[in-house]
Amino acid sequence: MRQSAESSRAAGVICVAITLLSWSTVLLFLRALHEDIDGWTANGWRYGMCALGLAPFLIRRLWRREVPMRILKAAIVPALINTLGQSCFGFAVYYIEPGLAGFLLRVAVISATIGAFVLFADERALLRSGLFWGGFLLVIFGSVGTVLFGVNPIVGATATGVLLGTTAGALFGLYGVSVRYYMRGIPPVASFTTIAVYTASAVVAMMLIFADRRGAAVFDLSPLLATYLVVSAILGIAVGHIFYYKSIERLGVAITGSIVQLAPFLGAAVSMVIFDEPLTILQWVCGFVMLGGGWLLLRAERSRPRTDERRGFPVELEDVGDPCSTVALESPRDTRPIVCGALSSDSSL
Repeated sequence: MRQSAESSRAAGVICVAITLLSWSTVLLFLRALHEDIDGWTANGWRYGMCALGLAPFLIRRLWRREVPMRILKAAIVPALINTLGQSCFGFAVYYIEPGLAGFLLRVAVISATIGAFVLFADERALLRSGLFWGGFLLVIFGSVGTVLFGVNPIVGATATGVLLGTTAGALFGLYGVSVRYYMRGIPPVASFTTIAVYTASAVVAMMLIFADRRGAAVFDLSPLLATYLVVSAILGIAVGHIFYYKSIERLGVAITGSIVQLAPFLGAAVSMVIFDEPLTILQWVCGFVMLGGGWLLLRAERSRPRTDERRGFPVELEDVGDPCSTVALESPRDTRPIVCGALSSDSSL
């Protein structure tokens, strides 16, 4: 039994490491593509591939009546918020470097907290928590510091990138809250699949309307850049989510959530090497301040008394790499295999 538990934990460590690697690299791939295709094209193709992969699982689950048909209506508002967030996210790296963009996405913690207080009475218990207020203020101060202590003045393109990155983070926070509010009673993995398909449909439509040559510029990419595009979709949307689910299953929400918070730091470090991104010492310090704030918020959330409604439905924002979903397990006892955003009723696809 002990050996089995140790094997499960070892597998969980591998899964969370793959998740961390996947979500740390997405912004880097998008930055590498920014001179060759526009944001509409990058988003459209990446999420178009996502839709092709996820739609069959959604259709099958609806056909088998494994999820209620109301999911198609319930997913509309979360998908709309996610689509807006994805659009801002995709364009941020066209104006600022990946490291700064990754740090700015931590703003999701602030908007998610405010939204939860407005919509959910049980969340307001955190207002009496010193851990919560300490973490909340650290995230705010760290976010402001990563912007103010940069090398480049906040004007022109840099200001646009900061605005896009901050807006993307805020929208991703509200997205997580909207999933809990609108998708109540629906299995979280099915919610993710439906919202991802809706988001993909929307960004593909925007690509066909706004993108250079309606997205056909992708065919001019070199084989290497085309590979970057495909890999960014596979890692950020498919692989990252699959292994995140698996790591939560084996390590739990708190440990997994804490580890993936390192993604902006790993991405920023690689960006400094590849793109010569000029992050100052003070920006790094502020990044660690944000990390500490996020850790305190996790502690506060874990120490808060749970209602029956919340048990078995741990929601974690995936806002560190390619934020396409809220991440949750269907149930602590649900051991069905997870395959590309859908829980399978057996071991086959």
